Order: sequence, then C-alpha cells, then structure tokens
Amino acid sequence: MKKTSPYISFFLLLFFVFSAFCFSSLAFGQATLPQDEVEALKQITKTLDWDLKNIDPCSVGGIISNPVRSTSEIINVSCDCSIANDNFCHIITIILSAQNLQGKLPPELVKLPYLQEINLTRNYLSGTIPREWGTMNLTKIALVANGLSGEIPKELANITTLKTLSLEFNNFYGNLSVLGSLPHLEILDLTSNNFTGELPETFSNLITLKELRLGDNQFSGKIPNFIQKWTGLENLVIQGSGFTGPIPSEISYLLNLEDLRISDLNGPQSKFPPLDNMTNLGVLILRSCNINDTIPNYLGNFKNLKTLDLSYNKLGGEIPESLTSLSSIKYIYLTGNILSGQVPADWTAPIDLSYNNFTNSPQTVTCQTSNMNLFASFAKGNNTGPLSCGQSKEKCPKYYYSFHINCGGDSNVQKGRIIYESDSYKGVPFKKSRAESSNWAISTTGVDFMDNVHQYDLIQENETKLDIVDDADLYTKARGSPISLTYYGFCLANGNYTVNLHFAEIVFINGTTYKSLGRRIFDVYIQGERVLKDFNIAKEAKGIGKANIQNLSAYVSNNELEIRLYWAGKGTTGVPYRSQYGPLISAISVTSDSLPKHNHISTRLMAGIVAPTVIVIILIICLLWWKGCLRKKTSLEKELRNLDLQTGLFSLHQIKA
Repeated sequence: MKKTSPYISFFLLLFFVFSAFCFSSLAFGQATLPQDEVEALKQITKTLDWDLKNIDPCSVGGIISNPVRSTSEIINVSCDCSIANDNFCHIITIILSAQNLQGKLPPELVKLPYLQEINLTRNYLSGTIPREWGTMNLTKIALVANGLSGEIPKELANITTLKTLSLEFNNFYGNLSVLGSLPHLEILDLTSNNFTGELPETFSNLITLKELRLGDNQFSGKIPNFIQKWTGLENLVIQGSGFTGPIPSEISYLLNLEDLRISDLNGPQSKFPPLDNMTNLGVLILRSCNINDTIPNYLGNFKNLKTLDLSYNKLGGEIPESLTSLSSIKYIYLTGNILSGQVPADWTAPIDLSYNNFTNSPQTVTCQTSNMNLFASFAKGNNTGPLSCGQSKEKCPKYYYSFHINCGGDSNVQKGRIIYESDSYKGVPFKKSRAESSNWAISTTGVDFMDNVHQYDLIQENETKLDIVDDADLYTKARGSPISLTYYGFCLANGNYTVNLHFAEIVFINGTTYKSLGRRIFDVYIQGERVLKDFNIAKEAKGIGKANIQNLSAYVSNNELEIRLYWAGKGTTGVPYRSQYGPLISAISVTSDSLPKHNHISTRLMAGIVAPTVIVIILIICLLWWKGCLRKKTSLEKELRNLDLQTGLFSLHQIKA
C-alpha cells in the first residue's frame, strides 16, 4: 500500500477542521441572539405595533433590511457579532423609518444592553419618551415626525454617550435645561414643537454642538450671548422661533458655520450682524430680522455661498458690486427692502429685487428679465404703468370690477357667470396672465424650496382624498411658494371689494399615517395689512382635503389690489417629506361691492334717450293745460256743477220780480 504524503495528510486535516468550524458556525447561526434579547425584541415589537417576521435578526447574516422604496422608507436591524469574549451577537441599531407604526415608544429597549441607535422617524407613534431610556448607552435618538408629546424626562441627562437627539415635528414641551448636561451632544433638532420660555443657561455647556435647529417654537427673550461658546457649530437654524432681536454680535465667534438661517425676529431695529469672518458659509438667510443698514461689501468674499436671502428687512443704499463676484451663488433674495440707485445689470444667478426703491429710467427695465424679478421694485414716481414695474407708459384701457383665478390650475373653470382663469406658470418669479382681457399678475419670491430633495415645484397636485362637494375642480391643484406669493390686480375701479380666498390642504394625507401630521402655517396680507396670522389650512377647514373659503374685504384707492401670502418660518418643513412648507392657495375671487349691471349703456346713449323723452313729456303737459284739463276750477263753478238744477242767466229786473 502506497504511503500517504505528509502534505496531503496536513491538507486533509485542515479541510476537516475548516468543515467542522463552518458546520458549528451554521449551527450556532440559528440562535446567535441571547434569549433575553429575543424576549425583549418580542416585547418591543408589541409596544411599537411592529410586525417583525424574524424574531432573531442576528441569525440571518447580522442584519434585517428591506429594499428601499424611497429615501425615507427604511427597515434596518443590525447586530454586532464581534464583541470580545462574547459568543453571541447583539442588536446595536434599530431603524424603522416611514413605517406608520401606531404604537408607543418602548421602555423595553433597556433590555438591549448593546443598543446604540434608535431611529423611529416618520411614524404615527404617540405618548412620551420613556424615563427608562436614561439608563442606556445610546449615541443616537431620532424621533422625527411623530405624534409624540410631553416633557423631556430629566433621566435623559444620564445618557452621557448621546451625540444626536432629533425631536423635530412633534408636540414636546416643557423645560429644556436637562439637555445642557449632555457632554458629547453634536446634533440637537427641536424644530416644530411647543417649547416656550428663554433658552436655558445650561445650553452654554453644549460646546460640542455641530448642528442646532430651534425653529417653529414659542421661545421668548433674545438669542443668548452664550452662543459664542458653540465654536464648533456648522448649522444654526432659528426660523419663526419666537425670539426677539437683535442678533447678538457674539455670533461672530462661530467661524465654522456653513449654514446660518435666522428669520422673523421680533424686537427693535438693528445693524447688520458681524459675519465678515464666516467665509465657510454656503447658506445665509437673515429674513425679516428688522435689520436697518446697508448690505456689507464683505459678502462678496463668501466664495462658497449658494443661497443669500436678506429679504423683508430695511436694507437701503445700493447693491454692492462685490456681490457679482459670488462664483457659487444660485439664488439671491433681496425682496421687500428700500434699496435704491440703479438696478444692477449682468447678473448670472437668479436675483429677486421686487418691492424696493430703485430709480432706473422707466424705459430701460421690465418686470421680469431672464434672471431678475423686478416687480414693484422702483420708486413710486417711476412706476408709470399699471404693473408697477417702472417700464410701462401704457395706461389702463378700461377699469374692471373683478378678477377670478384658478391658482395652479391648467385650465379655466366656469362657475355660473364667473370664469376662474388658469394659472399654470411654472418656474417664473413674475408673470402676467396671458388672457387679453385679464387684469392680474403673480409674483413669487423663492423659486426653489430649501433642502429640496424631492424637487417639488411651485404648483402642488392633490395627493389626498378630497372631501369637497361644491367646486371640487378648483381644488385639484394649488400654487405654493417657499417664501412669499403675491397676486396683484390692476386697472380696478376704485371702491370696496369682497375678496374670497379658497384653500384646501391637498398635500398631506388623511388617516393614521405620518403624512397626516404636517402643519402648514403662513400669514395673509391684503393691501399691505396682515389679515390672517398663523393661518393653518387644515385647522380652519377642520380636516385635510376639505375646502375653506376666507371671506375678506379690501378697499381700492389707486386702481390696484395686492394679496400676499408669506411664510414666517412656522409649521413643519419635513412632512410628508423634506421641503413641504409655505403658503398654498387654490383659487381667488375678487368682486367689487358696487358692481355695475352687465347690460349697461354709455353716457352719450343715455343722454340721447333721456333728452327727447323729457321734451315729449313737456309738450304733452302743455297741451293738457291748453285744453283746460290741468287748470283749477273756481269754487262757484264747482258748487253749481254739483247741484242737480237747471241754471241760466237772469237780468236784474227778472231777479227783482
């Protein structure tokens, strides 16, 4: 018998060892999660109302995940099987995003000792944050867009490992000082909740912060000076927060900022904040912050700047020439200031200069160039035409008593004798109606929504089931805007008008889904005066997909009527997805309270009819008078005529006889 080579024996032994190892691994792979974690997972699924197909996610390769149908729908339960001196795998991440879970936050998470991340974004969960979570070693808690409420438990301060806390788009309230004890916190998102009061002093301890979002709350007081301690901050968003100005000068310490958004501050007027060293900025929004100053030249040095929004302040003077050197810029919004001088030429990026005080010659400028919105951008003396653009010497051919618009609609819609004209223009900041006899135009500030992942445009289509009986075809589409939307009626007869604004929330979706949890909030101005504050369509209509008609009044004194819808930084911005916010309107009907009859005739024709009629009447009266029909009878004649006697004339002699 031939002797086996030692090399062959060695490889055979290695093969059997490897096979035994693989077999044992497969055998153990059927139950790699400890039994106590298996039981905990069963309890968690019950509390969340989550149907987990495989109760041991670690037994199928260390991960459970679904094919991603969209950027928000994610199921991901991952395990770590490489923990030293441990023969088991352990759950370290649970991500259940956009699953419409209808349960509550599970206290049973504490039974998963190795869990680091819990992400339950965009569900329909209710209740409060469990106090039990305070004993865990979590690094991330994401609860964005749910129906959660209550106060943040003080036990959360014990999670010293926590780096991310995202509570956006919920209904939390109460004291925030507990969060100031989180030594490694990097991301804190509190947007769209019900927090009140001043920002707690303990927040000065959050020196590791990189992102802070505080918008759409009911804070009070000023933005605190201790923000200077957040020197590592890269993103700061304080829009519609309730704070009062001015912006503290200590903001100049935040040299790492890449995204700065502050809007709608109450309080006194102030100077432009010192931002000259923030050259990393890619987004700068200081909208409606009551800044009374000029635009600083140093903004031209911000080579990374993509969006610049300084609208609705009191910025005067000329636009600095340095802004033309912004090589990365995509959008510039300077709407609603008192800028003067000449309108700059040769801008490469879209710029909105509407509602300013420029002094260009009326013959040189139009309302809308290829990249400029110049609606109402000139001093009053330069606006010679009906469109307030300074360019037109055309006078009104006649005066109208109404206009009706199917906002966002593709076609005209007739309701009785009223025709709602189509309004389907897309991507243009200013546009006059195409119809020859129309007397209205639109101007929108903002051609793109911030963080626009889904590329929403300015016309929104119905995504819900409409609960509208009358005029439903007016509500299938609607026009929106990221900042401000103005409808402008011109060549109107002066007098009192009735303004009917038609609204319906057609983007959010009814039912037990996170898509029903959005809050759309904006203001409405008529003739420059705010008539609706914090207007919420679904709330006023008592439901999603229902119509609400706001019956308002206006007075026209200069043949012009302006209706403006403005987003003041309030409401959710991420439901059902990012970039869903701002005003939305379905139709507009404006009618004079002194509407003339439809079959009216001209003054000359009326005079031609009345004059002969009066002459004929006078001739008839004269003829009747001549015939005696209209003369008064003497009293004697009347008395004798009433007697049934034969009467005649008698001489004096006959009478005496």
